[in-house]
Amino acid sequence: MDYSNSRYYTNRELSWLRFNERVLSEAEDEEIELFERLKFLSITASNLDEFFMVRVASLKDMVHAGYSKKDIAGLKPEGQLELLNGSLHEFVKRQYDCYMSLAAECAKHGLSIVEHHEELSPEEGEFADRYFESDVYPVLTPMAVDASRPFPLIKNKSLNICALLSKKGGKGGKHTEFATVQVPSVLPRLVQLPSEEGCVKVIRLEEVIERNITKLFLNYDVIGASPFQIMRNADLTIEEEEAEDLLKEIEKQIKKRQWGEAIRLEAEKGMDRRLLKILKKELNISEDDIYEIDGPLDLTFLMKVYSLEGFGSYKHKSPAPREVPEAPSGCNIFNAIKKGDILLHHPYQSFEPVVEFIKQAAKDKDVLAIKQTLYRVSGNSPIVRALAEAAENGKQVSVLVELKARFDEENNIGWARMLEKAGCHVIYGLVGLKTHCKIALVVRREKDGIRRYVHLGTGNYNDATAKLYTDLGLLTCKEPVGEDATAVFNMLSGYSEPLRWNCLSLAPLWLKKRLIKLIRRETEAARNNRAAGIRAKMNSLCDPDVIQALYEAAEAGVKIELLVRGICCLKTGVEGTGDNIKVYSIVGDYLEHGRIFIFENDLEPEVYLASADWMPRNLERRVEIMFPVEDQKLKERVISILDLQFKDNVKKHELMPDGSYVKEKKPEAARFSCQRAFEKKAVEYEKKNKEPGIKDSRRFKPLEGIE
Repeated sequence: MDYSNSRYYTNRELSWLRFNERVLSEAEDEEIELFERLKFLSITASNLDEFFMVRVASLKDMVHAGYSKKDIAGLKPEGQLELLNGSLHEFVKRQYDCYMSLAAECAKHGLSIVEHHEELSPEEGEFADRYFESDVYPVLTPMAVDASRPFPLIKNKSLNICALLSKKGGKGGKHTEFATVQVPSVLPRLVQLPSEEGCVKVIRLEEVIERNITKLFLNYDVIGASPFQIMRNADLTIEEEEAEDLLKEIEKQIKKRQWGEAIRLEAEKGMDRRLLKILKKELNISEDDIYEIDGPLDLTFLMKVYSLEGFGSYKHKSPAPREVPEAPSGCNIFNAIKKGDILLHHPYQSFEPVVEFIKQAAKDKDVLAIKQTLYRVSGNSPIVRALAEAAENGKQVSVLVELKARFDEENNIGWARMLEKAGCHVIYGLVGLKTHCKIALVVRREKDGIRRYVHLGTGNYNDATAKLYTDLGLLTCKEPVGEDATAVFNMLSGYSEPLRWNCLSLAPLWLKKRLIKLIRRETEAARNNRAAGIRAKMNSLCDPDVIQALYEAAEAGVKIELLVRGICCLKTGVEGTGDNIKVYSIVGDYLEHGRIFIFENDLEPEVYLASADWMPRNLERRVEIMFPVEDQKLKERVISILDLQFKDNVKKHELMPDGSYVKEKKPEAARFSCQRAFEKKAVEYEKKNKEPGIKDSRRFKPLEGIE
């Protein structure tokens, strides 16, 4: 069977939209806590914004450039935009149907969101007007458009109000002028109104401004005013080969992001057609890219609603991450690692051992050097502070800060400059590649010689997202891993590639070849009637070579189970593969972010963790690391983690042959949520390994029997 045919693949962009539909389905699920549903709806909005700014923008760039190469599903850029257009409009309508339902539900439970300022009572209106005069009016800059004042530059993602004006005493509104004012992002989007005890009432800032808009144009009559928002192309174009200073070049491109091509216009439904016509002309935007919204623009404000106090009973109470028994609080992290490899399962287990790994290294007199990659870190990162402290303490500190981490560029530039000032050797990534691997190396002088300690992970060195994303990490001081870690950093800093590697697989060098080789080994095993199987978890799957190898494996009889949270260009039920490929997606309270790959290997399973998804960008255009889990008990633990995820029947969606995703509905007694189970088992694991009499914290009690 020729599995290279485009009919065996799903368009990447359409698959992404189906992922966002799964997130939206969580907002629509009446069995979920009300405020959690608001949060999911907000996430769909921020997801969609990024999709437009990057993916839709990229397709439009291709069309402008006359690029006609077909995608994995056989579609040219024009065809992909055409395919997406109707689906995106339908998705937005579904978002707002959901919003209206949630707003009505909130009103029943003591939270009233005022949709239009006309609904305010006289007392509420007076309060809103006073707030406008005292806090809002001094910040606003109304901008009129006439012969001497051109149409203003509207910033990307800024919320604005446009108005149609007529000169007082003029000819009855026949001669009109256009004006706009930006809703200031420096002020809270939600304004809390006086309300009865036990109730909370809020109004959005743009409604307060619209109510008082005549005060901004005193010599004019306001014929009509409506909010609008535009989305611009935010995909950075960086000529790395030509850039003398990559940091300065990226800073320059970030500023341009605010003024890229307008690719979407959101306008309030019912906006005066004359205003819409002006916006369409001045922004040079097509009819297909105009979204007339029947509701509030920019639903990301719902995250602010989620943060309102007094509604804790309508939210899921996530337990705090549990202590890692193998590396308890206050322990010497290096002594703990010397006892044996430590597997970390976030967010159920604390991220603190990773932070302590760098913190203790910064202070330890025996530590000679620290080397680390940083892709995304938190705004007040304890890891970055510890790296700076280590340099100030005279240690050799090398840090690769990936400046091209999308939408984190400014944050990373700030950290890079701070680390340089502290005395760290900072590398700004590699030309033409993003460094996406998560690795930290500590070199320590000990009685028996130099020892290398290594942390490898599937997720970022971000203590904030480590509480929200599910990831796995490994702390080890095994010499083969240490040798490979040294080789990785020598490559990143000096282009020095060793002649051999022990256990790490790197992209873009040979990770993809290694994966395909592992898949083909299972294929051969199945053809020879030996035990064969592949189970894997990742964020996205769209590499055509990997997908083709999976189809061939399934055709040979390999049983394949995949957990793919987001994009999946592979189809199920493809002719020749029988029922051998199953694909699932889990969308829950925590974002499923880990990458786990298990190959049956004739009843001797090989287990790998990685920073990479099975996508061309990860396997061919990024520096990524796949690493084995070799300790037998840790291997069993990783296998049990994946087993439990496949058992989920609460948050798991199954990919159908027609491309749709179906969520299993089980009666209450039979329901099993892997995320709830992991929360419970993290508590049990901590407790069991802290029992009196257990002196060796290396003892492991596997996560078995979770029901």
